[in-house]
Amino acid sequence: MASSVVPASSPLPRHIGIIMDGNGRWAQRNNQFRTQGHLEGLKTAKKIVRAASDLHIQFLTLYVFSTENWKRTAEEVGFIMGLVKQYLKAELDFYRENRIRIRHAGDPGGLPPDIARELAEACEDTRSFEGLQVILALNYGGRDAIVRAVGRWFDSLAKLEHEPLEKRIQEKITEEGIRSCLDNPDIPDPDLIIRTAGEYRISNFLLWEGAYAEYYFSETLWPDWSEADLRAAISAYQQRERRFGGGNP
Repeated sequence: MASSVVPASSPLPRHIGIIMDGNGRWAQRNNQFRTQGHLEGLKTAKKIVRAASDLHIQFLTLYVFSTENWKRTAEEVGFIMGLVKQYLKAELDFYRENRIRIRHAGDPGGLPPDIARELAEACEDTRSFEGLQVILALNYGGRDAIVRAVGRWFDSLAKLEHEPLEKRIQEKITEEGIRSCLDNPDIPDPDLIIRTAGEYRISNFLLWEGAYAEYYFSETLWPDWSEADLRAAISAYQQRERRFGGGNP
């Protein structure tokens, strides 16, 4: 297991993404309802946000609710949405105190109106904060994000009426163009993506942005995660050599 001591001389990841997995299994192992697992997972999220802020991480993306999670029971989905709403309200003072900015990745149009409203207000209230930026991936899917980006790109092309569509597409389709239409194009790609609970899948998370991320898989269930686990993941990241496809020096 990697050390929980973060080497001071090694660069920190600017952007960390976390697939917060294991709430349901935590509840099962502890003879609790699944809803209790989600509640404990929410408490862990706050601890990890605080730890990331203390470590001066610049961006933290939390995979809160995927586009596929709507397939769960109405009771579980309703409970999760209620937790999100409660979290956005209850923790706003914490974000203000620590100058943490809240942002959103995902399709707000697919969220319940009250959740979308609370989320938009939290993002607006913290927009000017210069500390850690916490991106809540809510009603988020990597494929959906790319599809929506392409839709925005086509909308931008449609405004260029002086050229035929075929020529506009041929001239304008670029990686930079698609990236500029993603949900948060100003946020750097994740350096480190963490998945908890012993699963080895990316589950439709940051497919475009995570092309060259380093991955760290933890056996620990998300509700049992601590600052020491985050530090261990960062320490493991710092020991890797990132070449971005360039081969050995």
